[in-house]
Amino acid sequence: MAGLADARRRAGLTALYLGIFATIWLSVPAAGPPLGAVLVAASVAALMTAGAGGALVVRARTEGPMTRDAAGDRKYLVIFAAELAAAGFGAVLLAVTGRSAYIPVLIGAVVGAHFWPLAPVLRDPALRVLAILVCLAAFAGLIAGAVSSVPPGTVVGAGVGVLLLGYAIGALIRGAMTLRATPG
Repeated sequence: MAGLADARRRAGLTALYLGIFATIWLSVPAAGPPLGAVLVAASVAALMTAGAGGALVVRARTEGPMTRDAAGDRKYLVIFAAELAAAGFGAVLLAVTGRSAYIPVLIGAVVGAHFWPLAPVLRDPALRVLAILVCLAAFAGLIAGAVSSVPPGTVVGAGVGVLLLGYAIGALIRGAMTLRATPG
């Protein structure tokens, strides 16, 4: 039962965090109708997913103590710090060189890249697929910005937001499946 509670907690945390970040990414594009309405609806869905993920975490905590992995926590913090440093430095560099429209592209690529080393730390190999897809969304924003009048942030924000929302919903479904497997 402790294993199911731990799996439920991890799935809930994934849905909570990625739901919140999906909401943030979906708010990047300044889009009019009809895309704007779709992005607002997706943002609401992301917030609801985050809330449901939080509920899974609370339920898992009532079922027993959380298992902690001190070494995993340290690795996570190092990866997170490297992500923040790379994104922050790159954003400043783009801003001072007059390329601030490409900041979402850079941050999207950094976010995508950070999922790769997080996969073993979080014991979620599917994060590597998410890493590739998020990097592809960033690349699509780069191409769109270079060859069209579509702002890169529109492509990256919508693409990364939808990908994070989809992954958060998948985590929520996995967590809900552990509820069905719980005896009693």
